[in-house]
Amino acid sequence: MALPETQLYAKVSNKHRSKSTSALLESLLAKGFPAHIAQKALVATGQKTTEDAAKWLHSHCNDPSLDDPIPQEYALYLCPTGPLLGRLQEFWKESKRQCGKNRAHEVFPHVTLCDFFTCEDQKVELLYDTLKRVGDNFSQCFPPSISLTLHASPSYLGFFIDDSHASVLKDLALAFSSEASALADCHVKPCLKQFHLTLAHKFYPHHQKTLEQLAKCINPGEPCQWVAALYSRDMRFVNYQRLRALFQYKPQNIDELMIKAGDFIYVDPTSQCDVSEGWVVGTSHRTGCRGFLPENYTEKAHESDTWVKHREYVFVTASRSSPQTERGSNVKLNGEALSVSRNVTNVLSPQLSRNTTLRRGILVMRHGERVDQVFGKSWLQQCLTADGKYYRADLNFPSALPKRKDSMKQFENDPPLSCCGIFQSRLTGEALLEQEVTVSYVYSSPALRCVQTAHHVLQGLKLNQKVKIRVEPGLFEWTKWEVSKVIPNFMTMAELAEASYNIDTNYRGTFPLASLVPSESYEDYVSRSSAVIKQIITACPSKGRGVILIVGHGSSLASFTQPLIGLPSRDSSAFAQMVRKIPSLGMYFCEELREENKWQLVNPPVKTLTHGANAAFNWRNTIVED
Repeated sequence: MALPETQLYAKVSNKHRSKSTSALLESLLAKGFPAHIAQKALVATGQKTTEDAAKWLHSHCNDPSLDDPIPQEYALYLCPTGPLLGRLQEFWKESKRQCGKNRAHEVFPHVTLCDFFTCEDQKVELLYDTLKRVGDNFSQCFPPSISLTLHASPSYLGFFIDDSHASVLKDLALAFSSEASALADCHVKPCLKQFHLTLAHKFYPHHQKTLEQLAKCINPGEPCQWVAALYSRDMRFVNYQRLRALFQYKPQNIDELMIKAGDFIYVDPTSQCDVSEGWVVGTSHRTGCRGFLPENYTEKAHESDTWVKHREYVFVTASRSSPQTERGSNVKLNGEALSVSRNVTNVLSPQLSRNTTLRRGILVMRHGERVDQVFGKSWLQQCLTADGKYYRADLNFPSALPKRKDSMKQFENDPPLSCCGIFQSRLTGEALLEQEVTVSYVYSSPALRCVQTAHHVLQGLKLNQKVKIRVEPGLFEWTKWEVSKVIPNFMTMAELAEASYNIDTNYRGTFPLASLVPSESYEDYVSRSSAVIKQIITACPSKGRGVILIVGHGSSLASFTQPLIGLPSRDSSAFAQMVRKIPSLGMYFCEELREENKWQLVNPPVKTLTHGANAAFNWRNTIVED
């Protein structure tokens, strides 16, 4: 642990613990959870919903520290939103690209009002009340805009807040500190020194000039709405490194750690001396369990990635209350902001016009009609001669099958498109071309039907010779739905290229094919999808109006877009019912709101493709015999 265990327990008050009347707590108590563990779960999830807390408890059922009365640490930050935040995030990204990571990259842009302090779990709601009350008291005197002045030194770069506005922030921090200390019985220390918003910290001196040039591109007068936000972190892991799991890992030995894609792992740098090369020992943020894991399954994460946001107070000033400047990303409710990305009714936007493709977009579509969808699982037997050669038994069968080195029988588990599926795909591409949709990148599931769909959509777009298809194993469907209960033997990149599909043979998938496991759990599939879509976005720099085309399966539409727009995943039964309704070439379209650093789900740029069934026909059956 980062702190001696005795120090941690010394911070826990021995005073009589007052009972909470929280409805969330009562709901968990009714489910049979002990009060102290229920309160711990609520605090660990930001006291959002009972479902979140119950899920946390389920994940931490084997956590050896579940019963330990160790409180969280809390901090109050003033955070920018809107266009100014977008500029700051662009600086974060570009400074990291040009100069490498520095300490400022560990946390999002903010001004510290009260640095980290401890608070007992059952008294956290008093902090929420304090934030609401203090926010209301300062809402009228909070400045419409905050003056920021760039300051640079050999190891620090940031904006200093001018004295006139800093005095208001000082009074705000003092008010929160005083009231929280009294009500929640905790020691809250306000920041009373120079208020600042850090851009870079502890960087190499020879990078100072470059960082200053980048910082001068930020207009500190950009429109901004300021939000006072209360965050918490696990005090046991303050000085630990944080890793993010890229792939799932199932333990082979009892001392190894189970991880899912997207999990965060706490790693103590001082405890790695005796660990075998290529391995690390760490503690899972998701489960609380500790064990060994392969280091190449992870990447470095930021310190604030494991923090929990509890409540925020949006300072709405009169100058921003007019309809023209009102921000739609947050709705103020009793001083607390509800993110629009969590509100299903605000996620959907009106039909895209032809010019809205100026924003970067992600178009996720299901593959076209597959042969076994029409002719059943025994379709291949219908098309083989006595000597095992393929022939076209119906005009909707493809005229030929691509060559593969292994048995033709492998097509049974990896079927191609029907001729109608090819037509559907090409027609969709032509419609996208007509709407002037510019596709910059194409990703496909390794399933043959998806690669073929991507190929023919690009043909319709007249881009089949210009844009290569990146085959990504992580885009394959939920493996539980594979009838054969095994992962299909997909065609190799070389075989696909030989079949005249414009494959990017230099691309290496973010999710190794070997990591696909048969009959994976729904939770594993959701985690895999979330990790893959984020990796794809990172790998595709914005090109203005460029669209990332992802060709996958019926399950892909929701699983790859919901993580982007911030919607929680459905339960598995509701998910299965939804997928059954998605037709061939069904699609979801997300567009990026760069200023707000989020994505929104909007209507696709083209209409849906609807057609009727056409049953098999034998003319002899129509002859009426006397």
